[in-house]
Amino acid sequence: MQKKQQQELSNGQNFMATILQSLPKEAVITKINFEGPRIALYTKTPKYLIENNDIIANLVNVIKKRIVIRTDESIRKSEEDVRKILNESVPKDADLKGTFFDTATGEVSIEVKRPWLCQRNKEEFNHAEISEKTGWKLRVRKSTNKASNTIQAINYQLKVSSADRAKHLKGIGEQIFRDRLIQKSEVSLLTLGGFGQVGRSCMLLTTNDSKVLIDCGINPGARNPYDAFPRLDWANITLDELDAIVIGHAHLDHTGFLPALLKYGYRGPIYCTEPTLPMMNLIQLDAIKVATAQGRIPMYSERDVHQIMRQAITLPYGSVTDISPDIKLVLSNAGHILGSATCHFHIGNGDHNFVYTGDIKYGKSMLLESAFTNYPRVETLLIESTYGLKEDIQPTRQEVESAFISAVNTVLKDGGKVLIPIPAVGRAQELMMVIDQYMKSGELTEAPVFMEGMIQEATSIHEAFPEYLARELKKKILETDDNPFDSEYFTNIEHADGREEPLRDGSSCIIIATSGMLEGGPVLEYFKNIAPHKQNKILFVSYQVNGTLGRRVLDGSRQVSILGKEGKVEVITINCDIERLDGFSGHSDYNQLMSFVQRLRPKLRRVLVNHGEKKKSENLSASIRRMYRVASHYPQIQEAIRLF
Repeated sequence: MQKKQQQELSNGQNFMATILQSLPKEAVITKINFEGPRIALYTKTPKYLIENNDIIANLVNVIKKRIVIRTDESIRKSEEDVRKILNESVPKDADLKGTFFDTATGEVSIEVKRPWLCQRNKEEFNHAEISEKTGWKLRVRKSTNKASNTIQAINYQLKVSSADRAKHLKGIGEQIFRDRLIQKSEVSLLTLGGFGQVGRSCMLLTTNDSKVLIDCGINPGARNPYDAFPRLDWANITLDELDAIVIGHAHLDHTGFLPALLKYGYRGPIYCTEPTLPMMNLIQLDAIKVATAQGRIPMYSERDVHQIMRQAITLPYGSVTDISPDIKLVLSNAGHILGSATCHFHIGNGDHNFVYTGDIKYGKSMLLESAFTNYPRVETLLIESTYGLKEDIQPTRQEVESAFISAVNTVLKDGGKVLIPIPAVGRAQELMMVIDQYMKSGELTEAPVFMEGMIQEATSIHEAFPEYLARELKKKILETDDNPFDSEYFTNIEHADGREEPLRDGSSCIIIATSGMLEGGPVLEYFKNIAPHKQNKILFVSYQVNGTLGRRVLDGSRQVSILGKEGKVEVITINCDIERLDGFSGHSDYNQLMSFVQRLRPKLRRVLVNHGEKKKSENLSASIRRMYRVASHYPQIQEAIRLF
């Protein structure tokens, strides 16, 4: 299409006219609506458009916007009738576990134990025919061994807010597809947190037409608000000026302040991957519980966390999505935790391409594939530097797994206990797979493995989104009954009175508990009991932020104070062995970070470095500049950087 025609299509009404002219009458289109960043086509003949999907593909190529097919409300059968049809249609061996109706989109999701028996276009279960029979668009999901309370809560919020959500999405679409005020692009980045430090990741991407907030975290080790929260005050913007918030992944240092923005009035879209939404929800609600248990007043309520569910727009990896008049977003696998994403911002008419890595792992693990690098264009890269020093070299996977076996076997054989403080999301599931594999092979001494905290719930969310996992694991979960997360070795502790067994004298065991930095949660109860005894070990497998209790223990403190029950301070003497294993980290080491930059280097004009202690960011930036001859800078908080 010619440039002039493309400019004419910038107006939403022109999209509609082009769509109507391009679709055959057999499509029976009754309505065209904005649905956030998508254009929704409502049809009375869903089977026709599903079976002739090249019609929609060609249309997308013309208007360069995302299109989704929706069923006209007039043909949607009642939920009761649809359940009957599904019960009769779903193959019995697939084992239908549940259904969820999203009335805002006209989608019905079915959860089945064996999704491979419900693949699209199989003779025994044809998606197009089901949609024609029911009037609802079908989606097949993998059921989990234990139902996820978080996903059920999200479904409930989506259900009760469906009318408001449809209206909200329409308004967002009108904002996204408004005409650009200025055709010339100017792009700036304001650093609000997470530069020269690990914690409170947050920045503001601005153009002549748009303002997009990227991440909105807290610093868990900070002791005052100026150091704990993003410096949104310095950015000098109001919340209603924001076009969007983009979240890279669910950890609190990237999302912990987000509910506060909703509490104070942000009502715009929040973009993230589909599994990031329940993970974020789980972690934020837990932060409220931890604050309350420690006698602190939480900065937001459960209602504010629930509001995120209503405003979130989830995107799959690799989908080009308009989020403002002059910015397109593509999320890609970052390899850090489930659903973690690198964020590629395409600005203007190809004027500038900015990639924010967030936290990345440029290396494959049992749980996730290595971070994505195949970007068509990148002019500015913003990369993390958690392990940015030259000596920050992690062992290979084989080496770290051998070291883990050795570290644990020594303690278990002597009748001791191994306590592993761990983030519930990512590292816990990786470790579960390692333990299951090596106990089955006999290389790891068989012993009970007790888990407490959010680990089981987080694991259920992993099972619900297998398409985001490593290929081999995804295949196991989606195509077989062999689920590594459902192992006989694991016992979940659901209540405090269940701690008696793992803490019983003379019994060796492995205890995996949250939080990973000893900053609250059930791990502290185990820490108090395990730390004083020489035969035990505390094994750290994740990064310990400066200022946290975990960092103090790791740095050699032999006595620490923690806030006990009823607000009393307890002094804990540490006599047990302390060990750190870096290879399980979800972050790239120095070599992996450099390799990632090298992979993109031919196209890069500039590299910015963040998410690392100052000396690590400085070293990584200098190494990139020296080795690859690319302009590199490590900004600090409250800098304004002109990108284009």
